[in-house]
Amino acid sequence: MEAQTCVLSEGGRAWGRTYYRNTSGEPLYAVLTLMRPDGRTVQAHCAVPAGDEPGTCETPRQAAVGGRNAPYTAVAEVADARGERLLLRSGSNAAPDASGSDR
Repeated sequence: MEAQTCVLSEGGRAWGRTYYRNTSGEPLYAVLTLMRPDGRTVQAHCAVPAGDEPGTCETPRQAAVGGRNAPYTAVAEVADARGERLLLRSGSNAAPDASGSDR
């Protein structure tokens, strides 16, 4: 299992995204959490099918809060299909700019 997690923004909106590749041979389950600078979180729950093809999981896009240097972060946690055993955690760096550029 491979994953890379980031925070993106465009047009005054921000969201979290995880790129993954599940070569484990088993379907897995991911929870992606976007942590906003106002202390609130946004989550997405995603099935991660087995296979060599890359996939993505995204949180809903929401209006960006906190100005240009707001510290957004995202964390993806990947577990077995029942969600009982954590297999991987992937986190973003803090995003320095909520003004509309990808990060």
